[in-house]
Amino acid sequence: MKQKLDLPKGLMIDGEHVWNQILDKGPADRPALFLDRDGVVVVEVNYLHEPYKAELIPGAAQVITRANQLEIPVVLITNQAGIARGLYGWSEFAATQERLIHLLEAEGAYLNAVYACPHHEKGTKKLYAHKDHPARKPNPGMLERAADHLRIVMPQSWVIGDRASDIGAGRLAGLAGGLHVKTGHGSDDGELEAVQAEARENYEVRFADSIAEGLNLPLFS
Repeated sequence: MKQKLDLPKGLMIDGEHVWNQILDKGPADRPALFLDRDGVVVVEVNYLHEPYKAELIPGAAQVITRANQLEIPVVLITNQAGIARGLYGWSEFAATQERLIHLLEAEGAYLNAVYACPHHEKGTKKLYAHKDHPARKPNPGMLERAADHLRIVMPQSWVIGDRASDIGAGRLAGLAGGLHVKTGHGSDDGELEAVQAEARENYEVRFADSIAEGLNLPLFS
């Protein structure tokens, strides 16, 4: 059974307590650009939940704007373990998202959809204490929801992330490839090796300093 909350337009908290928000469906049967949020689109803040702390990473709005111009759906996919740990709730997440949307709008950019998974194996909230929820990256559940809701062509889509879990989720979802960035947790010990291990013959892994280099992805050629 689907649970609806009186929160932002286009939002549904589904039966697995995953945030599904469709902001603009856009054209169907198109490849998409999947983006992690923290450390990729916005500057990394530990358990970001205070709107005033949200700050765009340079180049993020430009990449999203270019995708908008080409009618490439832009989908935000974010793990939100802070909810499972009881550090904040959906209302705080919603307020932070609203701030992010306003920051992007000021730069002429917009998101097509947002998905957030609150589950974590060490969650203190029983509702969200899940050892390996299928929507939590590196599992592909959030990407698969987007594929269903927006009719995305997954084999031509790309993901940009700062963790191996982002890149791994893209591989498991059947995307064309993933771009790993050094911002956020991208330069943490072991991340580079873990990301390199995600590469396959049919899944390309690229590396960049930041999301700004996402303009070089095949999606934009």
